[in-house]
Amino acid sequence: MISTVPYHVCLMIQIMLIIFHGLLYTHNITVIGTGYVGLVSGAGFAELGHQVLCADIDTQKIEQLKQGIIPIYEPGLDALVAKNIATGLLSFTNDVQNAVLKNDILFIAVGTPMSDEGKADLQYVYNVVDTIGKSIKNTHKIIVTKSTVPVNTGKEIRSMLEKEYSIPPHLFSVVSNPEFLREGSAVEDFLNPDRIVLGADNTQALSIIKEIYQPLLDKGSILITTNLQTSELIKYAANAMLALKLTFINQIANLADKVSADTKIIAQGIGSDKRIGYYFLNAGPGYGGSCFPKDTQALWYIAHQHNVPLEIVKATIIANEYQKTVPVQKLKKLFKKKDVSGNLRGKKIAILGLAFKGNTDDIRYSPAITIIEQLLLEGAIVTAYDEAAIKNMKALFPDILYFDCPYEAVKNSDAIIIATEWESFKSLDFDYIATLVKTKIIIDARNIIDPQILKGAGFFGDAIGQTYNYN
Repeated sequence: MISTVPYHVCLMIQIMLIIFHGLLYTHNITVIGTGYVGLVSGAGFAELGHQVLCADIDTQKIEQLKQGIIPIYEPGLDALVAKNIATGLLSFTNDVQNAVLKNDILFIAVGTPMSDEGKADLQYVYNVVDTIGKSIKNTHKIIVTKSTVPVNTGKEIRSMLEKEYSIPPHLFSVVSNPEFLREGSAVEDFLNPDRIVLGADNTQALSIIKEIYQPLLDKGSILITTNLQTSELIKYAANAMLALKLTFINQIANLADKVSADTKIIAQGIGSDKRIGYYFLNAGPGYGGSCFPKDTQALWYIAHQHNVPLEIVKATIIANEYQKTVPVQKLKKLFKKKDVSGNLRGKKIAILGLAFKGNTDDIRYSPAITIIEQLLLEGAIVTAYDEAAIKNMKALFPDILYFDCPYEAVKNSDAIIIATEWESFKSLDFDYIATLVKTKIIIDARNIIDPQILKGAGFFGDAIGQTYNYN
């Protein structure tokens, strides 16, 4: 005889199992640092159902975040933060020590800027370790480095806590969990990652951190588990490979300029090879931002310290610095062709785009900085427009002229340089712009405008690796 269970009972059991599963994998997390990585990660962990406390010593920033004011430009982040503040899963504090005491899973997400000699500056990481060392009592802490740190930093953290703070080794574990967030699409990258990398000195700690990411693993994200050193090196190796790929196509573009070849078609020709792929084959004025410049420098520094000749990375760094000078070189050549004078003194040059790439307000190591510096040294008058980065660039160049509208920025200009690939620039009315400018000269350093559109509007221009299409 077969007994049957009523449908409503089955449904209740299923709901209870779902709730139990959620409770089983729900954790209380402290994220220390509320920059790009810390804020996106904290909001992302809350979105996955965890109780998250984000801590930062910057009191003004914390007060803004409590009010739902996001201090950085990152598409979708404001909505994600607001949603999880409303649910009570995300909160903020400037009391870092209390945040360390409150939760047993601690993510370190502070900055690791580049020092003058090229190595990663770990002072902020060690400041957090100092707070942790003074706060660990009798409960086990899992310390996770989300910040990009050199190889053996995890081992150094363990050594510091054991030797300098006399913390028994059984009271804490160290895990490396590098981030792979692209500025401008960081929220999407967190919630739909290509892979999740975990390196640990303790298998139990690794299992707990894996549980935090279980909803993403259930959706198909790849999990890579390894030791601390390998995890730390994966991050540097990944950024160095991407930087190398960008630099390679930029150097090919420079050659294409000399031989009247089209870099976009070249990129298509080599990118269709599955061993190479299309990504990061867009020629331009060089890479910038918070990751590639400092991480390639740090990787080269690490290799140099271990007497490993990582010359391919060093060459990438040198080539990228040169690439940032290419737009102004091209501009001077165009002026020579146009009026037999390459002198930029007194010329009004409009810069469209200041961020190191589109969809961010980050100007760190932006090619636009080098472009502006060169123009000012040449005696040019610089006007500028960007969708999000004007405030940040004003801190570096307070005396140039900034505009809230691209059409105002280019008015009466002698030349235009497109320095950032904002999507909105593709829909600019260049026929109208042609009526505003003094001289129809343009450098599309991002290769985002159809050369035929510019030519049709009467512009005399150049791009990176597409010279022959303009003239």
